Amino acid sequence: MVASVAVSVPLRTRLRRGARSLVLRGLVHLFSLLPLRAGLAIGSAVGRLAWLVAGRTRAEMLEGLAVAFPEKALEEREAIARATLVHLAWLAAEVVTIRSYDARLEEYVTFAPGAEETLRRALAKGRGVVYATGHVGNWELMARRVARAGIASATIAKETGDPKMTAVIERLRKEGGFETLWRENPSTARAMIRCFKQNKLLGILIDQDTKVQGVFVSFFGRPAFTPRAVGDLAVRFKAPVVVGYTRRRGPRPGDGHEVHIVDIPWDEDAPDRDAAAVKVTADCTAALEAAIRASPSEWVWMHKRWKRQPPAGTS
Repeated sequence: MVASVAVSVPLRTRLRRGARSLVLRGLVHLFSLLPLRAGLAIGSAVGRLAWLVAGRTRAEMLEGLAVAFPEKALEEREAIARATLVHLAWLAAEVVTIRSYDARLEEYVTFAPGAEETLRRALAKGRGVVYATGHVGNWELMARRVARAGIASATIAKETGDPKMTAVIERLRKEGGFETLWRENPSTARAMIRCFKQNKLLGILIDQDTKVQGVFVSFFGRPAFTPRAVGDLAVRFKAPVVVGYTRRRGPRPGDGHEVHIVDIPWDEDAPDRDAAAVKVTADCTAALEAAIRASPSEWVWMHKRWKRQPPAGTS
């Protein structure tokens, strides 16, 4: 019998993490007191400054952009990366200042023509909806806007390394009308099943290489390890699948967002269930790629999307 040994975190590390958590939560609180316009103004400055000082992030973004857009000149890829940092700073400001404009959310975030109808047609089947999405546009405001339309929904997410920040995120989402199902929580599997039985929308982000069950599918012409839950859940529950994302309505801060919904048809009677699940995953990824190509500055290019590759000789 081998006794388990608890690994203690050094005091210095705990103090550093605690201080960082306190600063982050303090900043969130301070920004939450600002009006949207002021938050966006600060975000513009922070995004521009980040390009100058965040050398590692800048290099990671340019590496990803070179994979996705080899045909573009370096100057064009740099312009996309600069705009991405500003977009992400605006995104953060939009989320933390939400209380200042939540009453007019329907004006700030609108549905693209036909998008809401596509979503309601999927729900009308009565089997729940697999809502595949990614870090495209402002995914937090999108979830809040879908919930504001009266659509019961939940999203699967990974807890942060800081329980107090996780609680802040969960509170913001709960205030927005949608539930967060944390991957680490043992009750999440049962909660996911209830979503389909109760005809709810279940949001799943699939645009990152994470430590979950996945499959290699094409993303910008290169294999990318992709969470396969959207396909597996669709096949298991015979649930309709859509891809959702937002796009900024204009180039200026405060122009707002538009929610786009893409229906992903699939064969519920496919004899090979595994192949059907993989195809759903690939089709959802292709829809997200198309959205990113249409507005490349609204994706997280610092993520190492192609860090894992299939073994040589496999596809």
